[in-house]
Amino acid sequence: MRIRALVVAATGAVALSALAVPAAQAAPAGPAVTFSNVKVNGGKNIVVGPTTKVTVAASYTVTKPAGLNANSFITFPVLYRGATLSESTPDKDVWLGDEPGTCTASSRTVLKCTATVQFRPKATDMYGDLTNALAGAWKVGAAAIDDDGLTTGSNFGGIKLQRKSTLTADATPEPVKKGKTITVTGKLARANWDTDKYAGYSAQPVKLQFRKKGSSTYTTVKTVKSSTTGGLKATVTASVDGYYRFVFAGTSTTPAVSAAGDFVDVK
Repeated sequence: MRIRALVVAATGAVALSALAVPAAQAAPAGPAVTFSNVKVNGGKNIVVGPTTKVTVAASYTVTKPAGLNANSFITFPVLYRGATLSESTPDKDVWLGDEPGTCTASSRTVLKCTATVQFRPKATDMYGDLTNALAGAWKVGAAAIDDDGLTTGSNFGGIKLQRKSTLTADATPEPVKKGKTITVTGKLARANWDTDKYAGYSAQPVKLQFRKKGSSTYTTVKTVKSSTTGGLKATVTASVDGYYRFVFAGTSTTPAVSAAGDFVDVK
């Protein structure tokens, strides 16, 4: 991750040592602050495609002693993996914003802070650092850093970092005689952050749904599994005019997605 490089740029090598200290040793004490109301992306999952940078907003509250100068430390919202966020959390399991938060004093002891966090596929720029291994569940935390060390706050909720998904559906033949077979094909794909392209998502259950012409409600006809390349195929018997679509419920690493309905005229 970028955490060590960012901390060096912001606070110098002394604060960096707080993040690099071995787990068996005690890290230098950081600023005497606590965190609350930490939110990243409003608590919603973060979905990133194969090439476009995604920037999400974060907000949090910092409580400090009245005598502590707010300009003597910097703060970051943090995503992390593991039981708690601390100086011993592996660098690969920590994700924080590219810039420190901007804080405004609401009293002598309370700061209201905002920040942004960026997620960049490699194709976006030379600093892109998303990989498939990063997809999945993360926890929300925060950190404060001064020249003496690091202070962290943990367990402010969870969030998922997900690989953007796509889904198509094509029903043929069009038109079709009543009682004949309709074949619906499609493909389920998701962003591959290792290659900066979309790739088929295999062995996933996907529902085939139908909406009768004039209705606003889809009903599930059957469930099929995607092939090794993400391909989908299902057959049904033509009965009335309507729309066919595939629907994927999503996984921890990949969001739910629905294909656009494809209309079939039944003669």
